[in-house]
Amino acid sequence: MDLRGVFAPATTPFDPVTGDADVVSMRANLRRWLEAPLAGVVLFGSTGEGPLLDEDEKARLTAASRDVIDGGRLLLAGTGAESTRATIRVTQSVAEAGADAVLVQPPAYFRPAMTPEALRDHYTAVADASPIPVILYQVPPRFSTVELPAGLVGELARHPNIMGIKDSHGDLKATATLVDACGANAQVLAGSGAVLYGALEAGAVGGILAIALLAPHECAALCRAFAEERFAEAGRLQERLAPLHRAVVAELGNAGIKAALDELGMHGGAPRSPVKPLRAKELPKVREALAAAGLAGAVAA
Repeated sequence: MDLRGVFAPATTPFDPVTGDADVVSMRANLRRWLEAPLAGVVLFGSTGEGPLLDEDEKARLTAASRDVIDGGRLLLAGTGAESTRATIRVTQSVAEAGADAVLVQPPAYFRPAMTPEALRDHYTAVADASPIPVILYQVPPRFSTVELPAGLVGELARHPNIMGIKDSHGDLKATATLVDACGANAQVLAGSGAVLYGALEAGAVGGILAIALLAPHECAALCRAFAEERFAEAGRLQERLAPLHRAVVAELGNAGIKAALDELGMHGGAPRSPVKPLRAKELPKVREALAAAGLAGAVAA
């Protein structure tokens, strides 16, 4: 499986009355994102509010998304849970629903107990039981999570069913270290749109980028320009996208991303409780960031 290119980590829209996942709105968003030449879509990651979704919702949304995503694109699904058995159960469920691979963050609640040995055994058990390839997920440092040491990642990369890692450090030295650790055994995907160009220079093959939800054409163009050695063009695109990442994704999080989607005529809405929607006084920041990136009004309602 080739992970080169840009993946959009889909948000999960919710019905404002019932709070249930809104399948119709999600499929409409997917169609809009896939008008850009993306490598695929990721469901239920951090941006997709994966930890706030029920297991049955993940299976249902995966199945509902599968026929929207053509055969040339990949559908990845986040399945990390706090126990190994739950992770395996969700992984097998989304595989049956049509996912091509799974993205698995480490268990974090009992963080002191998550030694390299415990994490190795956890991921090995998941990879052994999964009917589809596994991608490790180094969650953004601002979340309460567990660090995956580069040595452990290199060891896990030798498993035949572990094909890559999403690295959301946003630290190019850390990215380069993971690229070296994986070698030819696994592919590294950047998780920060602020440093995509630098991550590609460091050996990443692409990215799973929240700003690809707002600027999918531009993110895909950056990756393509770099691959074709049009480095000046790729650099200009990075300069345009980095402020958008910092202002909306890094500073305002999922509430800001969803508000930005609303501004672009897509289906954003509120995050699932207990996460609060964006405060009204912060909406001008979103509009200013979109306008600065040349995106205001880019998507018709």
